[in-house]
Parts: sequence; C-alpha cells; structure tokens
Amino acid sequence: MRIRLPWIGASGPVALLAAVALTAACSTTVPGQSVPSRSIAAGPTSAAPSATPAGGEPNAALHKYYSQSVSWGSCAAFAQTDGFQDVPGRLQCGSVTVPIDYSNPSAGDATLAVTRLVAQGTRQGSLLVNPGGPGGSGVQLVGGSAANWSKLAVNQTFDMVGWDPRGVGASTPQVRCYSDAQMDANRELTLSDDNTPEGIVKQEQFNKENADLCAQKMGDTFLAHVGTADTVKDLDVLRSVLGDKKLNYIGFSYGTFIGAIYAQEFPGNIRAMVLDGAVDPSEDPSKSNVRQMAGFQTVFDDYAKACAKVAGCPLGNDPSKAVDVYHHLVWPLIDKPVPASPGRPLSYQDASTATIQAMYSPNLWNALTTGLVELKQGIGTTLQKLADMYEGRDANGHYSGMMDAFTATNCVDNPPITDPAVLGRLDTEIRRVAPFNDDGRGTGRAARSACAFWPVKNTLSPHTITAAPNLSKVVVVSTTHDPATPYANGVSLAKQLNAALITFEGSQHTATFEGNDCVDGSVTRYFQSLTVPPAGLRCSG
Repeated sequence: MRIRLPWIGASGPVALLAAVALTAACSTTVPGQSVPSRSIAAGPTSAAPSATPAGGEPNAALHKYYSQSVSWGSCAAFAQTDGFQDVPGRLQCGSVTVPIDYSNPSAGDATLAVTRLVAQGTRQGSLLVNPGGPGGSGVQLVGGSAANWSKLAVNQTFDMVGWDPRGVGASTPQVRCYSDAQMDANRELTLSDDNTPEGIVKQEQFNKENADLCAQKMGDTFLAHVGTADTVKDLDVLRSVLGDKKLNYIGFSYGTFIGAIYAQEFPGNIRAMVLDGAVDPSEDPSKSNVRQMAGFQTVFDDYAKACAKVAGCPLGNDPSKAVDVYHHLVWPLIDKPVPASPGRPLSYQDASTATIQAMYSPNLWNALTTGLVELKQGIGTTLQKLADMYEGRDANGHYSGMMDAFTATNCVDNPPITDPAVLGRLDTEIRRVAPFNDDGRGTGRAARSACAFWPVKNTLSPHTITAAPNLSKVVVVSTTHDPATPYANGVSLAKQLNAALITFEGSQHTATFEGNDCVDGSVTRYFQSLTVPPAGLRCSG
C-alpha cells in the first residue's frame, strides 16, 4: 500500500506527463497532450545583464555561479517527451551550473536544465515555475504548456521560466536508480499485498535493496544534496543568473514547499510568490499521509457521484455503494492481472495508481470510467495508460526518472518513520480514511520504506515557517477538494507566511493557469502590479 504520493500540480500530471496519450478510446481531452512536435526554434543568445550578480550572493566563493551567463538556444536536446509545443522563436533552452555542495563548491558541480517562454510585450522580469513532485520537470511543464501559456496575460510581461531541479529530468546528474525494464518489473510485483510478518520482511528487504542500489549508482555525496535545502539555493542562483534582483515565483504542490523554504532562507530576495496546492512544512509526515489519502477519498466520492449520473457508470448509480463496486472490480487483480499492452499485464498496483492519477483532475475522470468499463471486460489497456502517466512512462517504454527523484528527495527532506507500532497504526488509519484504496489485506502491520534504509540522513524536518519582517506579501491558492494537498494545508501555510489566501472551489489538484478567470486574473494582477487579492477571496470552479 503506497503512501506519500507525489505532490504534482494539476499543470503537472495533466500537462507535464500527458505525453502518454490516452488514445481515442478515452473520451477526455488532456491539455497539452495533442501537440507532438519536438521541433523548437532556436532563440537569440543572451547573457546575464552584468558581471555583478543581481541581488548579490551569500559569499564570494559562489560568485562564479551567481554571475554566469545562459546561452539560450534550441530545446531539441532538452525535450524528454513529445509533449513540447512549438512556439517559434519564443521557447528557448539552456543550462545553469550549480555546486553540488554549497558549503564546499570544490566538491563538484551539477547542471540544471532551464527553459523560458519569452515575454511577448514589455518585459518586467522572469517568472520561475515549479510543477511539483518532488521529481517534476519544469522544463517539460513550460515546454508542454507553451502554446497555451503564450496566451496568458502574465506572459505579456514575464518570461515563463521552468527548470529541472537537481537530479531531475534533463539536469545532470539525473537520479536514476532503476532501468526501464526494472521499473516495469517492479510495477508487477505484489509484495505490498502481503502484510504477514514474513511478507513485511520481504517488503523491507526489497526497500533496502532499492536504497542500496540508489547509493551505488548515485553516490552518497550527491544523494545528500538532492533535497529541498539545496534546491532553494539553486533557485536563488537562477534568480540572479536571469538578471532579477527579486524573485518572481509560482510553485505548484511540492513546489510550494520549495517556495516556503526559499521564503525562510531568502526572505529579502522575493518580489512576488504564488504557492498553489500547499504542502504544510509544519505537519508531521504521518499526519500528512493520512490527510492526503483522506483527500483522495473525498475526490473519489466526488467522481462516483458524477459517474452515477451517467448511464452505464461502471461503479453503478448509487454512490454510497461505489467503493464496494470498485473493490469488486480491482481486487481480483491481486491474484490475477488482466491483459493490457502487449507483454504487460495490468496489476492491482497499477489499477490503484491509475485511479489515483485520475483524481488529480476532472479532465481524467472520463478516462477512468473508460478504464473501469474495460476492466469489466477483462481488459486493462486504459487503466495501464493512466498508471503510465503517473509513473512517468512514455509510449516507448522509457521512464522519466521522476519516481527515483521523488524517493531521493523525500528521503532527505523528511525523517523516516521506523517504529513498527507507528507504521502499523498509520496503515490502519489510512485504510480507514481512504477505503477505496484498501486492498482488504491489512493486518495492522506495515513495512519500513526505502527511506528507513537510506544511506544519508535527512537534512530537513517538519517545522513552522515564521514570516520574516522583510518578506513581501505572498499569495497562497488552495482548492476545497484537493486530493493531494488538502485545503487545510493552504490555510496553514498562509497563516505561517502571513500570506493572502485564494480559495478555489473544486475537485482537483491546483487551479492556477487552468482557465479560471477569478484565479488567473487575481494571480496575474498580483504578479504584474503587486495587487494583493482581497481578503477571503473565493473562486468557483
């Protein structure tokens, strides 16, 4: 039973990972998936505006990083999927060098992949964007959203800039623990369905092997510096290299955690910051897991109610019985997977993953319905494609590496849960609050995750962010029925940062730049003129 799910914004799984086309069999259109072109026109080459880093740098040893130039050009080498959208002359890519260890720059460098959608009008600066994860690619987000984002008012005055955080996507080194074939094989395993004492031993052995494999391939030094504590330092380097004295930033989902820690470490370097789909940095990981899964149950219930209104709904026309019907459909997969794509069966784990993926956005609900109808017929094709979308697998069988980066980042961002009693209670509570995701095989026991065996210690722990006196007004956007980052998270983060809160009423993960005039208009005015949204603003979906 997998917990601690990736916090990827709606712009993330819908646009970022939608290169895994759901085919005509799925009667849903996913923004960003319909443009297959990888031909990106090269833009002009530009450099940092001066030899003096904008805003200064923490110490002289970092001067070469803060004062470097970016040679902007073609994105052909940066596109990890076919989802890049051709915006001739305006979508450009480059790279930025950062130290692996900021306390010891001589220990080696990492390279960050960066892309920008150039402002169409009078430029105010750069707007850096992170899609979440951990492990989400900002390069893919901006490239995959370029055609749509070029129509946004905010792109009239700001370059939209995405980057692949250290260890992610086109950045090097990339965290990569498993081969594509190993990833496919791992998804077919049923270890997590056996919670007997013997089964727990097998799960923990597998998780330990995973940790050891990552350590062998990546080395302890890089793994120790792949977390958010170093990513926020990279973000400040990017701010300077792009020529901005003050940062303009929007973070989706896990990207809100990056933003919150940046606000803690560099409060005086922020001009405007929007955090949509909040991760609460003060919340204990156990409580976060429970609250997150309760959020997914809420949206599953919303989906069941919507499905019940349609003839032929595979969950039936009584939403109160939807969980039981869903179990009747998916539980048999534990012992007997069904055919999906050639050579790949649909496992119970993948069916659960597909359902989780569909909860991120109503745009995917029709695809889930199609997949469950197929499952009744013994076919797993569409559900497997939804699971592939979540796992970052493209049509050619190549994985983005997002899940490896997700594990590596979480293991250094959070203290591991190692107490068997705590793990058992957590598993029981998660099954209670999210019955749709219960495999019916709980025993009050649960295995320690790979983080319990990780070769390096965590560098962050849950803590409350205290807004510094020189912190500019931040804006938090929180959705009432957000599955991955529940509404209460946004309320808490807004309070910690003394931020303005925009409430979006809907059943999806994140809301900004998704076409809601109330949210998008408020965010755009904030970035362009620093007009803070009115207190208590609520936007209807």
